[in-house]
Amino acid sequence: MKVVPFVIPKTEHVSLIYQEDIGRELYEKLHQHKEIQISYIVEGEGTLIVGNSITTFCTGDVFVIGSYVPHVFKSTKEYLPSVVMKSIFFTSSSFGIDFFNTVALEELTPLFEKIPRGIRLKSSRTEIAHLFEAFKNASKLNQVVIFLTLLSEISTAKFDCLSSFISEKKYSANEGERMRKVLEYTMKNYSDRITLKDVSDVAVMTKNAFCKYFKKRTNKTYFEFLKTIRIEHACALLREKKEMSISEIARRTGYNNISNFNRQFRAVINISPQKFRTLY
Repeated sequence: MKVVPFVIPKTEHVSLIYQEDIGRELYEKLHQHKEIQISYIVEGEGTLIVGNSITTFCTGDVFVIGSYVPHVFKSTKEYLPSVVMKSIFFTSSSFGIDFFNTVALEELTPLFEKIPRGIRLKSSRTEIAHLFEAFKNASKLNQVVIFLTLLSEISTAKFDCLSSFISEKKYSANEGERMRKVLEYTMKNYSDRITLKDVSDVAVMTKNAFCKYFKKRTNKTYFEFLKTIRIEHACALLREKKEMSISEIARRTGYNNISNFNRQFRAVINISPQKFRTLY
């Protein structure tokens, strides 16, 4: 797939779609789809962008991403030889237009209100892993039962919302292609110096037009977004590369000045890089 949006492949009259992604890479293109996505990371790690948020993912994580919410999973290939992700896709009308609005399922309402911003579970992940394993080989009827149990587990679990802002306007194919190029360029070059001219040229826009476009789409300036990507990668290195000095991590994530790196890290994470390394 080169552009967004795209359609999750399925056969006719299928309410739930189960998918396994296995390999050295996940689908690394910014994309959106009608289906709500529940994903369990069986193995691997990397970066996840949802809406205007950037976070890392690792083995055991569970995410729920809403309908038409732009997102991209980018694996960190140097850490692990493969990534395994299991996903279930569904829509609010998979079982009929009013199915999720019935009194019997009203306890799921708060969950569906949070899903458009994307959520990351902080508890119940072991139980959800077992449900994913059972879902794969279950009969169609039992898959529905397991799916409803899965939603119940997620609705009672502790979780964090990922994105602070989701644009009400969905990406057109052209807009998706433009934003995809910007994100791919940023993910590839975040450790280098990036100027406003560099990134606006990638978007094929004037600098002023690009600034307005990006802020409207993400509720962040481009350089706020870039800083978050750099700091998230710094967090991954601090966790995984114990032998690497903090000054080397700063350099690898685009900061040649260690004082500036410490200042920017605190601004995003609220603690120093050294304290973060100690905690994790």
